[in-house]
Amino acid sequence: MNPLAFLSDPVLALFLCLGLGLGHLIGRLQIGPVSVGGVCGTLFVALALGQLGVRLPDELKNAAFALFIYSLGFTAGPQFFSNIRGGARYTVFPVIEVLVALALTMVAVAALKLDPGTAAGLFAGSATESAVLGTASEAITKLALPPDQTAGMLANIATAYSLTYLFGLISIVIFVTQVAPALLRKSVTVEAKALADRLGAGEGGPDDGALPVIVERAFEVGGLAGKSAREFEELRHWTVVVHAVQRAGRIMHVDLSFRFEPGDIVLLRGRRSTLIAASRMLGPEVLLSEGTGFQVISHEVVLSRDEAFGRESRELRSLVAPEDQRGIFITGIKRMGHEIPALPKTILQEGDVLTLYGPQDSVMRAVPILGESLPPGDNTDFVYLGAGIVLGLLIGHLSFKMGALELTLGLGGGALLSGLLFGWLNMRRPRHGAMPDAAAHFAKDFGLATFIAAIGLGAGPDAIKLMKEYGLVFPVLGVLLSVAPAFVSLLVGAKLMRIPMPILLGAIAGQHCSTPAISALVNIAGNTTPVIGYTVTYAIANVLLPLTGPIVVNLARAIGGSP
Repeated sequence: MNPLAFLSDPVLALFLCLGLGLGHLIGRLQIGPVSVGGVCGTLFVALALGQLGVRLPDELKNAAFALFIYSLGFTAGPQFFSNIRGGARYTVFPVIEVLVALALTMVAVAALKLDPGTAAGLFAGSATESAVLGTASEAITKLALPPDQTAGMLANIATAYSLTYLFGLISIVIFVTQVAPALLRKSVTVEAKALADRLGAGEGGPDDGALPVIVERAFEVGGLAGKSAREFEELRHWTVVVHAVQRAGRIMHVDLSFRFEPGDIVLLRGRRSTLIAASRMLGPEVLLSEGTGFQVISHEVVLSRDEAFGRESRELRSLVAPEDQRGIFITGIKRMGHEIPALPKTILQEGDVLTLYGPQDSVMRAVPILGESLPPGDNTDFVYLGAGIVLGLLIGHLSFKMGALELTLGLGGGALLSGLLFGWLNMRRPRHGAMPDAAAHFAKDFGLATFIAAIGLGAGPDAIKLMKEYGLVFPVLGVLLSVAPAFVSLLVGAKLMRIPMPILLGAIAGQHCSTPAISALVNIAGNTTPVIGYTVTYAIANVLLPLTGPIVVNLARAIGGSP
């Protein structure tokens, strides 16, 4: 009896691929500063187990891909539509990624006579965009080829992807963290700090992370005697609030009309840096008496007010009456699940999640003015999820003719567009269709890993043949196709568009859909300014790259002369 026969069980094989590929044994192996990653690790394990002939049902593979691509669109939806509507200046970078990588892939097809499956795997691996595997695989199944040819091309997708993904991943990390700064002759750390200062880090942005950002201090009234709270707070651009005054031992509530008198003790709340600056208008600091503070809360709101899009965060105060904004501070901004600098000059976009801090009554009055509360809890709305995927499948079945070609989005394209739409709708109405960040992250990881495992297991012995034929060529192509679009984007962004270096490098990482690259950038930068560029290009590239999969297949078939 074959001692490895038990491995031929599909369920066992799937979870071996997930466990070893996503876990510590392979998925978290480090190559310098870069980890192999769960996708690549899962594929390596699947290719090995595929030699035993184990396969996963096509229905499971398709369901997993639908879950992954829908969740991908759902998380990218708010940013995608926001940038399309806002002029999409940064869209140029994902377009460069697609055009340059596609052109080089077709050169490789012509020079090496690559079949459509190999070409699609090369394109997907070099761009480190796993979603291309699904849309390209579906396009191959629609070519009406003999079953053995179709199976061979599908196997070649997985093999070419595995031979190029790791090299593409390492190349883009090294490029954005080492090569690009050297070409620009600038330091990422220095430029990131300078950018944070220009965005207002010295005007009330986050201070040293070891200390609280929002503080309360008490001062003798000093030169403020005779002035009103409105005069003082307006002079400080509403970045400091007088939340109480102690007069003759009694704590008094302060509204904007309140006038200070000699002998008053003024209790201030604000960002530490701006409060220190404001204290120069007051007398000496005094100890804050116990029981003088007022209860404050932190509350997350999804920004959906049209007038706020494209404005600096400090300009939100101009949209709200002074009485409704007193004592409220923005202490955090999340975009597509990533923290970006919560600084006065940070440009806000539709779908940003703002963390408001201040007195409960004031915060809750401000929430409906800006958007809607991010609903509490971690439950996924499965009715919404199911409806979204079903709609995506229906869209994918639609087709139209362009000359002799019959074009269709397929399962991948349909689920992606449906995810974009439902993600945008959820952003506008967060109380409906909940899919928390953790749930969306799991759906993407599990769906993609299961799909990749099915692809790798299906490659089987055909993978060895392609490795022997092109094994040494594909790592070189992976580096070339990864670095070339990034280099073009660097030239365009730095020389023509004059984009600040940290944002530009973040945008290049985003056009490549590379989470390791942006993580390495943030570590070097010392702040989150690169994420500002990353989220924009990441959202758009996650749509354009998968939709390019069928184009790669059909162009490769035409250029390479495949049947």
